[in-house]
Amino acid sequence: MKFRQSAQGSFYSQRFLQQTIFIMVHLSDCEIQAINKIWCKVNAKEVGGEALSRLLVVYPWTQRYFVTFGNLGSHDAICHNAKVLAHGEKVVRSIGEAINHLHDIKGFYADLSKIHYEKLHVDPTNFGRFCYVLIIVLARIFSEEFTPETQAAFTKLFHIVADALGRCYH
Repeated sequence: MKFRQSAQGSFYSQRFLQQTIFIMVHLSDCEIQAINKIWCKVNAKEVGGEALSRLLVVYPWTQRYFVTFGNLGSHDAICHNAKVLAHGEKVVRSIGEAINHLHDIKGFYADLSKIHYEKLHVDPTNFGRFCYVLIIVLARIFSEEFTPETQAAFTKLFHIVADALGRCYH
């Protein structure tokens, strides 16, 4: 397995993420229930738009993947950019579909992983970053319901999703 040093993540953080993914490959019935309890209430437009906006603000170097989206020059411009909001919604809808394919998330994301690797050249650490931001957004929206156990279930799920999207990179 290859790890590379980059400005966006150290060898150690990437290695930790990979080790965590290999450990967390199975979701229990309780974890699936916790995920479904929250996810059935998720408004993909609201959650996705906020999550992608936060990613682009908190990790500004990720903006290089969205040069066709127009003005991303400020927090306000990003948060009101129709293309950012639409793409965030698209990503969250995709995760919702992946939840319906828990038995084969890697297979579900195989083609998308290939596109991100071969065509878009996305740094795979950004999949994990988006998932971390998404957890923050879910916790903000579902505060009382988003218990530590629910957070743990989503963290596990999102590690699986990030690993599946980064499959072609291995």
